[in-house]
Amino acid sequence: MTLSELLPSLGCEAADHLEPGLWPQGTKLGEGGELLFAGAPVSHLAARFGTPAYLIDEEQVRETARAYRRALPEADVAFASKALCTRAVLRWVAEEGLSLDTCSAGEIAVARAVGFPAERILLHGNAKTPEDLKSALQYGVGRIVLDSLDEIEQLGALAHGAQRVLIRVTPGVSGDTHAAITTGTEGQKFGFSLRPDVRDNVDRAVAAVLSQPSLQLTGLHCHIGSQVSRVDRYEEAARRMVEVLVRVRDQYGITLRDLDLGGGHAVPYADREASFDLDGYARRLRVALSYECSAHDFPLPRLTIEPGRAIVGPAGITVYRVCAVKRGARTFVAVDGGMSDNPRPALYGARYTARLVGRRTKAARTPMTVVGRHCESGDVLADVCLPDDIHLGDLLAVPCTGAYHHSLASNYNLVGRPPLVGVRDGHATLLVRRETEEDLLRRC
Repeated sequence: MTLSELLPSLGCEAADHLEPGLWPQGTKLGEGGELLFAGAPVSHLAARFGTPAYLIDEEQVRETARAYRRALPEADVAFASKALCTRAVLRWVAEEGLSLDTCSAGEIAVARAVGFPAERILLHGNAKTPEDLKSALQYGVGRIVLDSLDEIEQLGALAHGAQRVLIRVTPGVSGDTHAAITTGTEGQKFGFSLRPDVRDNVDRAVAAVLSQPSLQLTGLHCHIGSQVSRVDRYEEAARRMVEVLVRVRDQYGITLRDLDLGGGHAVPYADREASFDLDGYARRLRVALSYECSAHDFPLPRLTIEPGRAIVGPAGITVYRVCAVKRGARTFVAVDGGMSDNPRPALYGARYTARLVGRRTKAARTPMTVVGRHCESGDVLADVCLPDDIHLGDLLAVPCTGAYHHSLASNYNLVGRPPLVGVRDGHATLLVRRETEEDLLRRC
């Protein structure tokens, strides 16, 4: 969407409130234009830790984890660590009773560093390396999700005993989301097809696993995409997966008791974007599973879900400092970060909002484009209304940056990655330090 197309929806009304649902729950407007984040003034945090900086509200992460457990007490809630994998965050979710979804030896190493219980860890991914599989086996992770016939053969040769495994299925359900984050339909790289005319289909995968003495097939896995807001998409996936469980029982005489329906639950990044109805999801998912299992005389499986973005995304904000304001046919506000700390706008066309923090102004708000410092025309962070007197040195805060910002950050233009600061009850703790030039030179 271009700026001209976006202008009518921006409105540019006075910024005397925080858009509901976009900012972390503990965020408030303070005196003099200050923004209070989990009880701490954002301008003070920027002065202490520098900019750009990722801030994350520890209590909100913990409370969202509890909300998932309350909504689905019978399910295994596994935090998708790819959303934000640090020792502190994994420690928080472990203490709240969540399991952990990993997809590399590196993520397993972080889990191992904090003593995350191995039996509560899953490993999945479409192309696991031998190092990934060996790391999982050495730590004794509870379940490994298999994604190809080659992987089944490789894990069968590496494993000793009876490693519990799930088979990832492509259920043929669209999450109605961006093509780059759609994972449940034919023609993408994840999972085994349900189609009988496809060589690497579910039937061949089941037979291959059963031929490996060192593997114990316990269930099935699917994932339909990310930023999915429609609960009916998950209902349809659940129905199709029960049909596959029934088919495996009828063809092979085994009853698989584990069903992992993945994650991908949407969060809003900009005003009027859809959020995810967790309670409605829990209620409707139970009904769909109960109905399908009853209709096929199949026992209710043990359910696993894998929220990641939904747990940490809304709990985070990023703080930038304005480096330049360029006024012409279009007003550009350039900040000291950009696509190296948030590549999502460039990758997916993701929309964000931003607001001035740290000072009060009566200046009219006008449409502006917030851009980054990198040598790319696509380095655009947000089209948003900002005060007309915005200037060099001002602070901007962008909400909903707790997921896939730290994780996707790069060193483009050899810019160091920002720090991650945890805040709780007004107290700030450096969770991940800022990357320095010395860090970069060690690898150059």
